[in-house]
Amino acid sequence: MSELLWEIEKEGRIGTKLPESGVPQREITDDLPERMVRRGKIGLPQVAEPQIVRHFVNMSVKNHNVDRGFYPLGSCTMKYNPKINERLAALPGFLNLHPLAPESSVQGALKLMAHLGELLCKIGGMDAITLQPAAGAHGEFTGLMTIRRYHEAQGNPRKKVVIPDSSHGTNPASIVFTGWEPVEIKSGPDGRIDLEALKPHLNEDLAALMVTNPNTLGIFEKDIKRVADMLHDVGAQLYMDGANMNALLGIARPGDFGVDALHYNLHKTFSTPHGGGGPGSGPVAVKEHLAEFLPKPVVVHRNGEYHLDFDRPNSLGKVQAFWGAFGVMVKAYAYILTLGADGLRRVSEGAILNSNYLLALLREHYELPYDATPMHEFVLSGEFLKKYGIKTLDVAKRLLDFGFHAPTIYFPLIVHEALMIEPTETESTEDIEKFAEAMIQIRREAEENPEILKEAPHNTPVRRLDEVRANKNPVLSWWDIAAGE
Repeated sequence: MSELLWEIEKEGRIGTKLPESGVPQREITDDLPERMVRRGKIGLPQVAEPQIVRHFVNMSVKNHNVDRGFYPLGSCTMKYNPKINERLAALPGFLNLHPLAPESSVQGALKLMAHLGELLCKIGGMDAITLQPAAGAHGEFTGLMTIRRYHEAQGNPRKKVVIPDSSHGTNPASIVFTGWEPVEIKSGPDGRIDLEALKPHLNEDLAALMVTNPNTLGIFEKDIKRVADMLHDVGAQLYMDGANMNALLGIARPGDFGVDALHYNLHKTFSTPHGGGGPGSGPVAVKEHLAEFLPKPVVVHRNGEYHLDFDRPNSLGKVQAFWGAFGVMVKAYAYILTLGADGLRRVSEGAILNSNYLLALLREHYELPYDATPMHEFVLSGEFLKKYGIKTLDVAKRLLDFGFHAPTIYFPLIVHEALMIEPTETESTEDIEKFAEAMIQIRREAEENPEILKEAPHNTPVRRLDEVRANKNPVLSWWDIAAGE
């Protein structure tokens, strides 16, 4: 290889053929577009170590992150990620595992997976689990496919899945991907499932209802047990999107109020950071009647050892190349063991308390479309700011000037100019009050000097982007960048 590299540099090109080695000769550039082939020397600059270190450190501090400041994204739960969990996941015995290693050499990893699954089932009040799904949406698909296999085994594959109009955007996509038809029903005036709107869909065509509880307004579905009974009376199943489970830990178990299948977001509820699109993990837990249809393999304990059990004839099959996002599992397992049952309950109680305290500070300054006591998050509206020429997007951009990441905006869709705010359990009273002060000042600026908001942010490394142009002409790949598109 060193001879090959020398030839490349000497010739000033990439098209050098591979040296004789019994391997068929071919051009290195055969698979590269002509515009991507270098015809001259690389010309890399010579940079001293201090300069390159400073470059990357300066880049890192230009990005907002949960270690740098308040990150109140609603439903995304950018919570505290203990650094010890990162160290544990990086231990050589975990980090250097190969997914095809013999079972006898990975007993510790298999035991961790088995025990984590048991703990997650206990937390959710469920009976069986798969750890394979790689994210929340992947968990939705896996849970729905498990329900689909169940209905097929009953001789009635069914056709439709009901979702509230406040559901997560991935819910209808997962339903379609599973081969069913999503049916949206309107929420009631209190922001919860409208039982009367549900009743017309209760028939043998209904496969399931997907619900997030607490829902995307942060409001607990107090009629959830009745909803479950209504579904079960017609043979339909209740699927729960577990994105907001951090409001229920140690307080309520979905399995106890009738949920048949539930996915967890380990990267939200159990401490793995998930900014930038990953990593993620979306285990799916189910009640006993669905267990045989879960993906294979599952970890089983037999004759004093742990094994991957592939002998599951009714399984829907594998949903990922190997066994799941193992590093995320290690972090979740460490988080659960560190806190224990009492600690997990305090997590949810802290999240609920912080949310309601922040709402109490802001409710006189912004609209509250659904005036119900929320749990871990709440949704305000900036609709009234339109009379000053201000949109919710302007509020979000202005928050950056105060050193805060913006909350989720324009979601859920049932709230116009929505601001979905989730402080999580880990923010201090002082930080919550500072955020509230910034929001109140922004409200005042909207009335007195709206141009400040329209031109925000003012002191970030990158000023306001052209959102319309970014949507119409997205740069989606490195090929686009290389082409100058």
